[in-house]
Amino acid sequence: MPTFDDPNIILGYEALGDAGVYVLDERRALVQTVDVLTPIADDPYVFGQIAAANSLSDVYAMGARPLTALNVVGFPTKLDLSILEKLIKGSIEKVKEAGAVIIGGHTIKDQELKYGLAVTGIVDRDKIVSTTGARPGDGLVLTKPLGTGIVSTALKAGRASPQTVKEINALMTQLNHSASQCMLEVGVNACTDITGFGLLGHLLQMLMASNVGARILVEEVPLVSRALEYARAGLVPGGTKKNFEYVQPYTKVLNKIDPVLHTLLCDAQTSGGLLMAVTEEKAGDLVDLLHRHDILSARLIGHVIASKSPSIELK
Repeated sequence: MPTFDDPNIILGYEALGDAGVYVLDERRALVQTVDVLTPIADDPYVFGQIAAANSLSDVYAMGARPLTALNVVGFPTKLDLSILEKLIKGSIEKVKEAGAVIIGGHTIKDQELKYGLAVTGIVDRDKIVSTTGARPGDGLVLTKPLGTGIVSTALKAGRASPQTVKEINALMTQLNHSASQCMLEVGVNACTDITGFGLLGHLLQMLMASNVGARILVEEVPLVSRALEYARAGLVPGGTKKNFEYVQPYTKVLNKIDPVLHTLLCDAQTSGGLLMAVTEEKAGDLVDLLHRHDILSARLIGHVIASKSPSIELK
């Protein structure tokens, strides 16, 4: 793809970043992103909340503050418009919670319901966090448990318990605002949010951008309750399987691990948490601060290591 030769572009689509960054002036830059989902919850209001939180996440991963959003809707004419009304009301609630506004959007006829937001945020240029700064010795801190893709597949199959569905809905509707604020307060070297490429896929993007490797302590990775159970029952989404195949050439298993747990490390997430690379001296402080902000599942899950090529070790 041809690129744009513009000195104001700090991160463009060719970069391994979470969003595009465009300089406004000497002090500020715009952060822009777009994300669209097919239904991930039975309740359209909850789906709207999840889609909004998911779209806002890329802005938070870069340490930016969301300003405006545009609705992006694909809507089948066979559906009642009350579904669209509930969906957008759910989204509006999350955008208001983020301190941003929806100022318009676009709707098209589609065979399948789709919804998301194009989001514009703002950030001080000296506070931009990207995927490029991870350094050997950094701790890797994850803020949300994995398994939303597995449980969502179980839900579609009619096999997920109501309590587990309630758990993943609470996770997916939770904004990464507080996690982003903790990240900025402590100071980190790199960050990405965990969405469709799964933990290992997004970690690999960070490693490629930073020219380093990583060692993941598998038993430290937080998981959604019953996610392992559902995965063992074969309730694994296609995206998770593709993620596993993609990262496999870059992955080395140091100790024997449960193959189902290995799959969960690749689970395609929706509105997942932030993965932050932070100096070893600050890692404990960051986890403690996240816990004080009620992000209780936040854990140190591994470390960045020196490597001649991007690679992931599972221990």
